[in-house]
Amino acid sequence: MGANNGKPYGSEGKGSSSISSEISSSTDHTPTKASKNVSTTEDLEHSTRTLSTPSPGLILASKSQSPALSINGHETTSPSGSSEAVAIVHTQPGTQTHSHQSKGHHYAPIDLLSDHTLLQMFSHLPTNQLCRCAQVCRRWYNLAWDPRLWNTVRLTGELLHADRALKVLTHRLCQDTPNVCLTLETVVASGCRRLTDRGLHLVAQCCPELRRLEVAGCYNISNEAVFEVVSRCPNLEHLNVSGCSKVTCISLTQEALVQFPLLHGQQISIHYLDMTDCFSLEDQGLRTIASHCPRLTHLYLRRCTRLTDEALRHLALHCPSVRELSLSDCRLVGDFGLREVARLEGCLRYLSVAHCSRITDVGVRYVARYCPRLRYLNARGCEGLTDHGLGHLARSCPKLKSLDVGKCPLVSDSGLEQLALYCQGLKRLSLRACESVTGRGLQAIAANCCELQLLNVQDCEVSPEALRFVRRHSRRCVIEHTNPGFF
Repeated sequence: MGANNGKPYGSEGKGSSSISSEISSSTDHTPTKASKNVSTTEDLEHSTRTLSTPSPGLILASKSQSPALSINGHETTSPSGSSEAVAIVHTQPGTQTHSHQSKGHHYAPIDLLSDHTLLQMFSHLPTNQLCRCAQVCRRWYNLAWDPRLWNTVRLTGELLHADRALKVLTHRLCQDTPNVCLTLETVVASGCRRLTDRGLHLVAQCCPELRRLEVAGCYNISNEAVFEVVSRCPNLEHLNVSGCSKVTCISLTQEALVQFPLLHGQQISIHYLDMTDCFSLEDQGLRTIASHCPRLTHLYLRRCTRLTDEALRHLALHCPSVRELSLSDCRLVGDFGLREVARLEGCLRYLSVAHCSRITDVGVRYVARYCPRLRYLNARGCEGLTDHGLGHLARSCPKLKSLDVGKCPLVSDSGLEQLALYCQGLKRLSLRACESVTGRGLQAIAANCCELQLLNVQDCEVSPEALRFVRRHSRRCVIEHTNPGFF
């Protein structure tokens, strides 16, 4: 690219102007002065970006103050005075930009840098700064929209027209490869409540290389759109649909099942699945998920209150590689369910059964016996857990690093002494509201667990002397307490 490309030019790019016109004409409010002049400094402060590498994104114009688009931790807010948020792609710089340069043909030293060097620089810029760069000249505009800077898109904001934003982005990024965006691997639209199935269908059609999709809190998403994504994106590994109450299952579409009848749907390569707060998920849905996603390693089912022990039997049968499993607040899960979870054996590292009141020492014994590599256990609120079960856990899982047995009234100093004896690598321990714990158990923990980093003894009857003993022996430990005599 010659040096002349560093000068401003007099006409807008064809792709950019057509996309901008399409989005602008689809708004249902009277355009303000700021929305007409998309090159203003104020607008550039409200642009979208990609997650992993920067790019000039979408300018957000809104009438009510709302979160705009957050990329790489740089969050912007919308100007006040609008009833809705509309995403538009800014145009290329016009003839008025730096007109004094075109007369004298003066070039800045930065124009001598190669395209590769400029791309490396752009990849480290925050959103608003990169958008300003895109307004400098034709060369910088083209570099800022380089597909290599767009392997991730992050959209946030409850009022954002996420469907429209995805349409604009995919249309712009598919210009070099019609109808297909081969570089986009991650789409994060968590919290975009206006995202619908239409937006996900567009992602499924245009992004065959998608590997990560996060749509947490998008309660308008249904099974149909999710099935379309997992069927058209064979490389999808990470899926977060937490809070999507209409999603009751993960499966291939009927067309895909017909196309691959011999594989019985086992083309889904998802490793990470978060279905927290998917209240409509039932045993049959989890059974389908297990049979279609045999490669699962991380599964989070927090507050899926309709699940029972029967669902876990199919999970252990079809997904033997699960390393992390959360069943917190699944109140219908009991000891029989933990017996099925124990069939995961050596793979399981993380288990949360917080507030599963049907779980007792029996279930914990199964897990302790068959899952010796367990590193994390959250049994908070499992009131049937006693020192007996804690002793089995300590003897069978010596590599335990984090344990939460808060609100377990039957856990006492005796159980803590066994824990201190066998799990000396313990780093985090929560005993909140354990009424039977006194200073004797804490002293045993402090004397033996030299790597302790966090101890929660809030609402426990522990003397200040015992807490001072812990502080002397575990100087790096943060002690969370409610004892006014210890400071």
